[in-house]
Parts: sequence; C-alpha cells; structure tokens
Amino acid sequence: MNAPLHTAPPFAEALALSNFSFLKGASHPEELVQQAKLLGYSAIGITDECSLAGIVRAHQAAKECGIQLLVGAQFVFANNSAFTGQRIALIVKNKTGYTHLCRLITQARGRAAKGDYLFTRDDLADIPPGLQLLLVPDERNKDNFPALLSWCAKRFAGRMHLVCNLQHRGFDKAWLLHLQALAHLHRVELMASNLPVMHSGERKNLHDVLTAIRLNCKLNDAKPFLETNAQRCLQPLQVLAKTYPHNLLKQTATLAAQCVFSLDELRYQYPREISPEGLEPTQYLRQLVEEGAAQRYSGKVPAKVRKHIEHELQLIEELKFEAYFLTVYDIVRFARSRNILCQGRGSAANSVVCYCLHITEVNPDKMAVLFERFISRERNEPPDIDVDFEHTRREEVIQYIYKKYGRDRAALAASVVVYRPRSALRDVGKALGLGTDLIEDLAKSQDGGYSRSMSVDHMVQAGIDVRQSTVQHCVHLAEELLGFPRHLSQHTGGFVIARDSLTELVPVENASMPERSVIQWDKDDLDAMGLMKVDVLALGMLSAIRMTLDELHKKPGAPRTLQAIPPEDSTAYDMMCKADTVGVFQIESRAQMGMLPRLQPREYYDLVIQVAIVRPGPIQGGMVHPFLKRRQGLEAVNYPSEALKEALGRTQGVPIFQEQVMQVAILAAGFTPGEADALRRGMAAWKRKGGLHHFYERVVNGMLERGYTREFAESIFKQMEGFGEYGFPESHAASFALLVYASSWLKCHHPDAFLCGLLNAQPMGFYAPSQLIQDAQRHGVTVRPVDVQCSALETRLESCTGKAWPVRLGLNRVNGLKHDAAVRIVQTREQGLFESVEDLTKRARLDRGDLLALADANALEQLAGHRRQAVWQTAATETRGVRHGANHTDLLTNTRSNETPLELPKAGELEDMLADYRATGSSLEHHPISFLRKQLAPYKIRQVEELRTYPNGRLARACGIVTHRQRPATAHGTVFLNLEDETGNVNVIVWNSLAEEQRQVLRNAQIMGVFGIWQREGEVCNLVARRLVDYTHLLSDLQTPSRDFK
Repeated sequence: MNAPLHTAPPFAEALALSNFSFLKGASHPEELVQQAKLLGYSAIGITDECSLAGIVRAHQAAKECGIQLLVGAQFVFANNSAFTGQRIALIVKNKTGYTHLCRLITQARGRAAKGDYLFTRDDLADIPPGLQLLLVPDERNKDNFPALLSWCAKRFAGRMHLVCNLQHRGFDKAWLLHLQALAHLHRVELMASNLPVMHSGERKNLHDVLTAIRLNCKLNDAKPFLETNAQRCLQPLQVLAKTYPHNLLKQTATLAAQCVFSLDELRYQYPREISPEGLEPTQYLRQLVEEGAAQRYSGKVPAKVRKHIEHELQLIEELKFEAYFLTVYDIVRFARSRNILCQGRGSAANSVVCYCLHITEVNPDKMAVLFERFISRERNEPPDIDVDFEHTRREEVIQYIYKKYGRDRAALAASVVVYRPRSALRDVGKALGLGTDLIEDLAKSQDGGYSRSMSVDHMVQAGIDVRQSTVQHCVHLAEELLGFPRHLSQHTGGFVIARDSLTELVPVENASMPERSVIQWDKDDLDAMGLMKVDVLALGMLSAIRMTLDELHKKPGAPRTLQAIPPEDSTAYDMMCKADTVGVFQIESRAQMGMLPRLQPREYYDLVIQVAIVRPGPIQGGMVHPFLKRRQGLEAVNYPSEALKEALGRTQGVPIFQEQVMQVAILAAGFTPGEADALRRGMAAWKRKGGLHHFYERVVNGMLERGYTREFAESIFKQMEGFGEYGFPESHAASFALLVYASSWLKCHHPDAFLCGLLNAQPMGFYAPSQLIQDAQRHGVTVRPVDVQCSALETRLESCTGKAWPVRLGLNRVNGLKHDAAVRIVQTREQGLFESVEDLTKRARLDRGDLLALADANALEQLAGHRRQAVWQTAATETRGVRHGANHTDLLTNTRSNETPLELPKAGELEDMLADYRATGSSLEHHPISFLRKQLAPYKIRQVEELRTYPNGRLARACGIVTHRQRPATAHGTVFLNLEDETGNVNVIVWNSLAEEQRQVLRNAQIMGVFGIWQREGEVCNLVARRLVDYTHLLSDLQTPSRDFK
C-alpha cells in the first residue's frame, strides 16, 4: 500500500547516472546532488557506469549542500558472458569497499580499449562486505536475470538488494508483483530506485539526443532505445510515495545508513623510494640542499639565503613534504643525466630549496619572492611544481616514471574534454537528421577553440535561416549540451605517483596512446582531494634551444650549453627593443612586439616584467599605462603608502605580478600570508567557481579601513579578476625570462643555428616555418632547399668560413615523404652519392609516393633537373622491386632501364612557388604576394616596407597572407591580424564593430586586403582597418593556413 502524501518516507536515491557516464546521463553530478537536496532526499548516490570520474564534483557539491553522498558504480555484463546484458551496481559502505571498487573498475577498464570496459561474473567472486550489491533488472531483458539473481543470492546473502524501478509504463503493477515474488523466493530485500539519468524531466529531449549520438544514428532510428517518458529523473517525494510501496522507499534509507564512507577519508602517501637506505627523507633532503647550495653559491652561502633555506626546510619538515621535493628532484636528476633540457617554473621559483636542488634556475635571492605563494601552512597541501622538458624528449621522462614506479603506481591525470559550440552543433545536428551542409555551416559559423558560448547572430551572418524550426531546435539542444563531458583525455603531463597501488585511491584506465595509463580524475579533482601531482610538461622552446646548441657545436667558439650563453648582452637587448623577435620565446606575439619598444628592456628583470605585463591581470586592472608612463619618466613614481613600497618598489609603484597582489592584500588589507594564498587560489578559480565576490568586502573594506582610496582598492580587486583570466606570477615570469634571454641571444648572434633549432622543433611557437625562414633570410641567413644529395633528416648548418653559415633544409620538411624513407636516404647516401633517380629508388627502397613527394619538393634537381622533369622521370622509374623491404631480392632490383628521357620546359615562377608551398610549406625564391602586385596596383595597395615610412594618421592600404588571427578576451571583441607580404609583416587592428560586420572575410580570407589608417607611436606601428577585402581567389591554389589564437 502506498504511503499517504503527508507521510512520504525518507528516501535515498542510490542509482543516479550523471553525464560522466558519457552520452548516457543528461545532468552534471552537481545538478543531481543539488536537486536531491532541494527535493528533501536523505542521500543521493552517483553511480556512473564503470567510472568514478564525476564523484569528486559530486562530493564537493554534497558537502556544500549538506546531503549524504553515496559512492558507487554501475556495470553491465559483457557480451558472451554468463549474464550478458544484465546490470548491477556496487555501493560503497566503507573504505575497504571503496578500495575494492577502484580496483574492480581498473580491471574492467584495463581489459578493453580506451573508453570501454569488460565486466564478467568472475569480477563479483570476491566482493568484500564493504560493498553492497544491487541487482537492477530490466523488463526488456529478463531471460537470464533469474540465473543472475540465484547465483548472487547464494553468495551475497544479507548484503544485496533487488532494485525495483517503476516508470508509469502500463505494466508497473505486474512488474512490481513479479519482483516481489523473486525477492521473496530468494530472500532478498527489494528497494526502490527511479534510476535517474537526469536531474529534471526537462532534460528528456537532450537525453534522447545523447542516446542517438551514442548509437551514431538519427533520432528517428534510435526510437526503440529511447525512454518512453520523462520519469527517469529525480522525482518529488510525494510522487515517489504514490509510485512505490512504503517499505521499498524505506529500504533506501536503511541502505544509506549502512554507508559511512566519505571521500574525505582518502589519504595520500608518498613513494618510499625517495631516499637511500639509512637516511630519512628529512636528512636526505637537507644533504642534497646543502650540496646544491655549495654549488650554486660557490661555497659561500649568503646569510639571507641561509635564513631562507632554514625557514623552508623547517616548514617542509613540519608539513611532511620532503618526499614531494625528493620525487621531483629524482625526475629532474634523470632528465639531466640524459642531457634533456628541463627547467622548473611557476611558484616553485619562489623556493631556495628548489633552486639548490637544481629544479629551478631562478635565484630567489635576486628576486622579491613570496614563499607562501609556494607553500602555505594554512593550506597544508603539497606544493605544485611544474617542470618543463624538451617536448621532443619528454616521453623518455614519462617512461622513466612508469619504469621506476610501475603502471600500477603511476599514471597521468585525466583531462575532461567537454562539448564546445562547434562539436555540440555537429553532434546534435547529425542526431536530428539535418543536412551535412547545414550542419557544417552551423558549426563553422561559431568561434572555435575554447569558446564557451553560442552566437545566433553569427549564424545569421553566415546566411543561415535561423527562423527554421529545425535550426532553432538544434541550437536549443546544442546550448544545453555545452560544457557536457564528451570523454576523458590525458592531462598534458600531470603525474600522480602513489606509495602502493594507485587504484586504492582512484580507478585507472588505458590511455589512447600506447604504454600510458590515466586516472579518472582531473587536476581540479586532485587538488580537491589533496593528491600529489607532479607536472612533467613539454616545452617546444627547450627543444629548439637544445637543437640550436647542437648545431653550434660545429662553430668554433660558440656556446655549447645554456649556461655558457653570455649574460646581459647589450646587442641582444637592442634587438629586443626594436621588437625584432620573430621566433623568440614568449615575446614574439603581436602584443609583446608592440610592448617591447615601449618598455625598452635593458636587463634581465625588465624581461620578467615584459613577460608578465601583456596579460589580462595587469591589462584589466589598468596597470599597463601607468607603469609605462612612470618607466618613461612621464609620470612621477609614488606609492599609496610607505608600507606598500616594499611590495611595489620594483615595478614603479604599480602592481604587475600575482605575488604583488598577494603582498598588497597582506600589507594593505590585513590578510595573513595563508589568507593571501587562499585569495590567490580564488583568483585562479574564480570563473569556474562563480566569482570573487566573497573576497570583495574583505579586500576593499580592508584597504579603506587602512586609509587607502576606494579607487586604488577597486583597481586592485579588478586586477584580481584579471588574474582569474590569465595572470603571471613573478616566479613564473622569472623562469620564462631566462628562456626569453637565451633565445634572444641565440637569434641575435647565431640566426642560422637558431633557424635550424626552430625548424627541427616544429610544431611549436607562434610562427609557421615559412615565416621563420623569411625572417632568417631578412637577417642575412642563406637558406638552401631540400636536396637528396645534401639534406640530412633534419635541417642542418653547412660549414663555411663566414660568420653566418648556410642552412640546408632537412628531408623532414617534405610533405608526404615517410620518415623511414628519409632515414634510408641518409643512411644509404653515406656509402656514396646517388647517380640517378633510379639509383636512389633502388638503394633507398623508395616507393612511388616517396618519389613523387621528393620530385614535387624539387629535391631531385641534381639527379633529374627541374621540378617538371623530375616529376616526369619519377613517373617512369620502376619501383616494383623495392616495395617489399630490405630482404627482397626481386630480379629487377639490380637492373637499369635505358629509356631516353623526355625534355620538358621548366615551370614558371608562379607554378614553382605554388608547388613549393604545397610540398614544403614555404618558398625560398618568391613570396605569393609578389605575383599579385600588378592586380593590386589599381587599388593603391603598398608594400609593408613602404607603409613603415608613413606618418601617424595617414590613409594606408596593405595586402598579405593572413598568418595569425587573435581575439584576446581582454580586447572587448577587437581582432588582431598579422599580414605578410614579400617585404615583411604588418599588424592590423580590427575593431569589434567591423569584425562583426565583415566576419566572414575576417575568418575565412587567406589573402586579405586592408584599407585603413596608419597608426604610429614611436617605433610601434599598426594598420587600423576600416574595410577588409578577400583576395584569396587571386591565388586559389595557395595552401597557407593561418595560426589563430585566443
């Protein structure tokens, strides 16, 4: 008998499926938790399918709401198993149960490819008492359920439930009677569950679409698999009381009472291998720090540094963080032992201990660092040390970690890939059966990258009729889908390493890349749970610098190590002041180039400021112009108070760095160091967690109470919000500034070797290889084409007696040439130069595709003549006897053909240029725009080098290849372009109104004309656009994709 409405019994929903059961749940874990609290449930269980990926989010939401969270997972038996297709759930009752569940998920995931799992009857054989087994029967799949129930009832008496789910489908009464009979027969308790897949029935349409997406079919074809109604949501207690018998609801509360586990019980333990036998971690860390200090300071440690060392070691010992430092030290030690360039960055640069351990290269004694930015007693969480490694050799470091700790103890953190506008529109449109062209038009009308919002206006501009009901329905569902997780990927390098099995803490699954495994939690989950993460990151510039130094080994007297680069070189700073920084780390972007002539860096600390100042924090806080005016002597340097001089003295009285904002909070608003660190963490997470408003009163009123103006207090708070967008701490900027200087010096003094390093480290950086090559040529570097008789696998210097050595492009620049084929060319050439295309083909065992790629790149010129001739000769070359590998002994292999060659006319310059771009991405002889001058002349379009002579305010017109598009969040919709012609590059400013008006041209043109006004401020020049023209059709065969950034 159902309970009266006014006496609805307590209810705990144990089996909610969130959207972390990818494409099966239609609500976020947080939504389910919050709705359960709102409806008065006593508990809510998030039980995603073979996953705990969303459980930390649910845990945090449950703590905020004040509702009990049940932890568990659902499983469906694999095909061809004893109980094919049957569903069960395991609910965690205690820590032992949680550990076993993690292992079980790991085992099931480990048996299958990424994104899938394999669950069998054997997985249930040793379920401990800490897990409650729930059997979830489906009236559409009843055949083998009685066998499962019988098998489980014999093994799990007293710790299992049979789940009853009633969905108002017309046969609920018969289904209930059937389940009650089964429960009675097998002496199993029957409990209610609505099996929710959404927090509200309003998500039914979205759930239908998710089902179609998952099944890869149209919505109409998915009808047999759709829910018949919207009942599988979190229902009000009164509705549940009318639907289920009282005792079935009561059983849910009984189960919840047995579940005492909380994720707060998890405790991370550091690896044991961190210190030699006989030495405690504290002793070993001190020993290493003392040895490092003696090396860093030549045996004479300054008193200030000694004080810092003792303070840091004391706090590290108090918080028991020794193992963390030793773990990172060991990874860095390995990299250096293999001559892999690496450098710690971020808050670790605040630490003298990290400096002495050679984890970081920034001497904190030379900086006004804030150690609490790195370690906080109040936070009592492990610090976050980011270490960059050469991106071409980072895999060696990753495999060292796996080998040392094992795949069961070390894994990468996850990264949750979520739906963005384009992916949402594509998947929803396909599910709704929209035409392919319409779907692509809808998707391409939206901004790509990490855009989080959808614009109907952009659809209208793209010519889409948004009045169509099908389009409106698609857009509505796609908007609902935004932010939903699509799948788990791997973090860029965040490693989690455990003392024992990692699966005691979190499930592990296979990554898409071989020999890698990934936990089911992302970095935010790890932070929330206090698990140690070591960031093993990849940095392209470290690879470029190492490859540059490798080339410099050939040059007498050139530096061979990073440390050998001469410090504070005035010539290098002169180059930076002129914004001649294409290819230089961090200061090569349009915005950085615009800042360099204004800031005029003359020493290392100027570079620290340069790196940090072109960021949303200082920009949104209105700090950039006051700083520049004071630096240029146009405005007096003053301080809001004498106390703040300590924090702001190094930046002209203007806060630029994240640490300075923290120091201002301490000195001017009364924050403790630990509270200031909490403020920093709030700055980092303010967008994701809903703002910094809870700090506003404390910050602003704290400053007002201490005599500061409201204007100053408000500007500081605005800057804090800017840092939430993207702010650089001083310690981070200091680490990067070292590489800024090193790469600037190498470009300035050895542009030839620097070009080799940049090209060999691709893909990386702001500029495509074509722009890097042209810039080097403008600096007097001779660049020679790819040639099978001369080229190495990579781009190399060719020795000569002059200062600038010629650069020979490598075989890896040829599109379509297989890596193994290029290696064979280089290896076989060591036995002697090739005599002909036929000789090359047979000795290097090249196939038709390799030959055509080389011919198209004009790399056969010495063997076959010009490009057309080479293509013809390649087509006539016999390759049948070389397709089967080194051991093949076809009778034709050692024969020679004597066909009379056909003489073909040489291609024209335009055809050659287009072929160069197609084959290698660049042309050494001609720039595409040079062929358009006659057609552009009537429009009075000038070369960039002529525009640079224009005064401020003059009408100007330019045309070039679009190499970059950038729309920073701080620019209020303004778009910045870079156009390249045969004489150089010009920065173009497109105000938001014009960007919206001519959006299609702005987004799609490869070759663009810009009519506008020349803007000059000293050496900084820009073209402010008033009209954009798409000239792509003039060279429609040109292949030059732009590099677009946020």
